[in-house]
Amino acid sequence: MLYHLGQFLQQYWGPARLLTSYAVLITLALYLGFILAYKLIPKFYNVLPHDRGREFTLKDNAEAAKGKPTGTGVVFISIFVVLCFLICPMTWTRASIVLLTWITMLTGYLDDRSTDSWGEYLKGALDLIISVVTAFILYFSFKQLSPDGIVRFWLPFFANEIAVNPIVYIVICTIMLWASINTTNCTDGVDGLSSTLVLIALLTLGIFFYFVLGHKDIAAYLLIQHLPSGANWAVMLMAMAGVVMGYLWHNAFPSHCLMGDAGSRALGYFIGVGVMVSGNPFIILATSSIILINGGMGLLKVFLLRFFKIKIFENIRFPLHDHMRKNRGWSPTQVLLKFMILQLLITCTIMGVFLKVR
Repeated sequence: MLYHLGQFLQQYWGPARLLTSYAVLITLALYLGFILAYKLIPKFYNVLPHDRGREFTLKDNAEAAKGKPTGTGVVFISIFVVLCFLICPMTWTRASIVLLTWITMLTGYLDDRSTDSWGEYLKGALDLIISVVTAFILYFSFKQLSPDGIVRFWLPFFANEIAVNPIVYIVICTIMLWASINTTNCTDGVDGLSSTLVLIALLTLGIFFYFVLGHKDIAAYLLIQHLPSGANWAVMLMAMAGVVMGYLWHNAFPSHCLMGDAGSRALGYFIGVGVMVSGNPFIILATSSIILINGGMGLLKVFLLRFFKIKIFENIRFPLHDHMRKNRGWSPTQVLLKFMILQLLITCTIMGVFLKVR
C-alpha cells in the first residue's frame, strides 16, 4: 500500500518517492514491527491463555513457565500480517504465503487455548496439509517466472543451475516446511532461545535476499539466479524480524510471556518458505542448523523408536537444550549464548562456502 501510495504522491510531492525505496520500506518494516510488538504484546496478557506446564520438559523449566501468558504469537504474527499488506507490494504468491503464515499461527494458537492437547498426529497432519499447499503455490509461482517454464535450484559446488522435476520440488519443499515448523516448535523451551535463533535466520535471509538475490549484478557474479522480487521478500523478512525483536524484549530471561505454538509454528513455517524461495534448500543449514539439531534429532529419535523400534541417542535428552541444562549444568543464559554463538559461526561459514565455492 505504501509503495503504491508513494508512486501516486511523488508527482505532487517529491519526497514521497522515498516510499518507493526498498531500503526505506525495509527500515519501516523492521522498526514498526519492533515498536508495535513491544507496545501491544503486554496489553493482551489478560486475554491470552496461560501456560499450564509442559509435559515433556525439565521440571524447573515447566515450573518457571507455568502461569505465564502464552500464545503471544497470535499478537506478533497478526502485526506481521498487517505490516506486510501495509508496506510490501503484494502479488498473489506473497499474499498467499502471508495468509498461510497466519493460518499456521492459528492452528498453534487454538492448541495453546485448548485444555486438551490436539495430539501429535492431528498437528502433524495439519502441518503436512499446509506444507503441501505451500509447495504447490511456490512451484507454480516460480514456473510462471521462469522464461522456459522450468524451476531450477542453485546448489553449492555446482556452477550451473539444476533443473528440478515438479514432483521432486513438491516433495523437497513439503519436507522442508514440515521439518522447519516442528523443529522450531521443539526448540521453544528456554527463555529467548527459539526467538533468538529465529531472529538470526530472519536477518540472514533478509540481508541475503536484498543484497544478493535481489541484485542482478551481484547474483550474476556469484552464479546465482537473480530473484527480481528479492527486495519484496526482504521487506517481509525484516517485518518478521522486527516483531520477533519486540516479542524477545518481553521473552528475555526471565520471561514475562511465551510465544507458544502460535509463534513457534508460524516462525518455523516462514523460515522454511524463505529458504525455498532462495532457490537453494541447503540454505536451511546456514539459517537453522542449531534449530535442526536441537529439535530435529529428538523428532528423529522418537520416530525411529516408535515406528522401527530402533534406539539411538539413548543417553542424550532432546531437545538438546534440556540435555545441556540437566546433564551439563548449563544455566538458561549459557544455553542461549552458547547456542547463539554456534549458530552465528555456522551461518558465516556455510554462507561463505555456498556463495564462493561454486
